[in-house]
Amino acid sequence: MGIATVRICALVVGLFTGCTAACAGGSPESGRAPETVSAAPQSAQPEQPAQVQSVDAAALGATWRPGCPVPPAALRRITLSYFGFDGRSHRGELVVNRDAVSDVITIFAELYSARFPIEKMHTVDNYPRAEDELSMQDNNTSAFNCRQLPSGAWSLHAYGRAVDINPLINPYISASGDLQPATARAYLDRARTDQGMIRDGDVVVRAFAGHGWKWGGHWRDPVDYQHFERR
Repeated sequence: MGIATVRICALVVGLFTGCTAACAGGSPESGRAPETVSAAPQSAQPEQPAQVQSVDAAALGATWRPGCPVPPAALRRITLSYFGFDGRSHRGELVVNRDAVSDVITIFAELYSARFPIEKMHTVDNYPRAEDELSMQDNNTSAFNCRQLPSGAWSLHAYGRAVDINPLINPYISASGDLQPATARAYLDRARTDQGMIRDGDVVVRAFAGHGWKWGGHWRDPVDYQHFERR
């Protein structure tokens, strides 16, 4: 390339979207394609904003019953976007306490921006008798479900202040060997590289911790890799 050609290219590069092979550092005769620089990937943003709705007992189905520690009026249904295991954007639903709505919307927007994969997100009333085991075996991300712990105390899920993410591949295990879901034994191997697994210090743990939520993966007995909670 001659000096004059270099100078001309330098003058016009800011004015035109394209340039000849000579300007790009090659020549038509060389047969070498000009080098290109790929732009850095942009953070994903949900195409639709989160939607928040009040709920009543009928809308909660079998996830709520009289005697639960919070009334339906204290809960909200959030419809939000997430990236599925297929790499595509989907809409899902979580029911949470009204005082956790802002946290949950912000956290899941951060997970969406990071393209963290979530297989599915349905409220637990979509499963027979709102059975948590069935929801977990289906790798379903969920939040509110009026249920008790083995001790008889109410789970924080019963208050709408806990979220379980990809529970099949992020199981619960106690020192006595209680595994939830029962089909998750292969996923106790945390060296696996399955998409949607949660690991200490990753984007999921950081996003929840940034809003004061605790991760069950930091517990010792049981260890609950799927579980995030805020009291």
